[in-house]
Amino acid sequence: MKITTWNVNSLTARLQHVLDWLAANPVDVLCLQELKMTDDKFPLDALKAAGYEAVAFGQKTYNGVAVLSRTPARDVVKNIVGFEDEHSRVIAATVDSPSGPIRVMNGYFVNGQELGSEKFAYKMRWLTGLQAYVRAEMAAHPQFVLLGDFNITPADEDSFDPEGLRETIHHSTAERDQFRQLLALGLADSFRMFDQPPKSFSWWDYRMLGYQKNRGLRIDHILVSDALKPLVKACTIDRVPRKWEKPSDHAPVTVELA
Repeated sequence: MKITTWNVNSLTARLQHVLDWLAANPVDVLCLQELKMTDDKFPLDALKAAGYEAVAFGQKTYNGVAVLSRTPARDVVKNIVGFEDEHSRVIAATVDSPSGPIRVMNGYFVNGQELGSEKFAYKMRWLTGLQAYVRAEMAAHPQFVLLGDFNITPADEDSFDPEGLRETIHHSTAERDQFRQLLALGLADSFRMFDQPPKSFSWWDYRMLGYQKNRGLRIDHILVSDALKPLVKACTIDRVPRKWEKPSDHAPVTVELA
């Protein structure tokens, strides 16, 4: 079974990219972030024609998340239970797998803008709320996956310039502590379960030839629960779509389960 996360940075602009990628990479579950569209605009018919059911939680212009799956998802919950939020950032759903039901939580984590800002304070509150929600969901669903655009580099090796960017957004001790606290709930970073090429990133700035110079960050993650950890066969970043015309600034990340 293959589960993918991909921040498409506007599904309106990147729908054909998604369809083309799925045709070449028929994964079982694809979680999208930054839809930037309301639910009534979501392309259910086009995705169904491609062989996927979908549940979405959209918002005009900003945010938005969706879960695409080969079989219908169930028990769908939108946003963080117990945390009041006007933004569409989290969708959780249960999907079937050969090993039994898997609870998938797809998140577009708060960016935070800059340390000391109100948006950064919101990010910290949001992450604290997420932790409580994840803890409760994991208690109910042993086979659990938390994935999406985390907007956090977990370690120096996940940044093209760890020294120059130290204690800036995505690189701060506070953000990395929150990431570690998520792992401490009983989750593993599936990408780091394997030897990976150095300077493996999932996001590159559109500006200053960011992709061409590999000035990137690894901020898109797939965390798996202890029950799923023995089933993880691989976790990879697909850089190919980042080379396409008018691409998303993120690349798809896929975990493969036995």
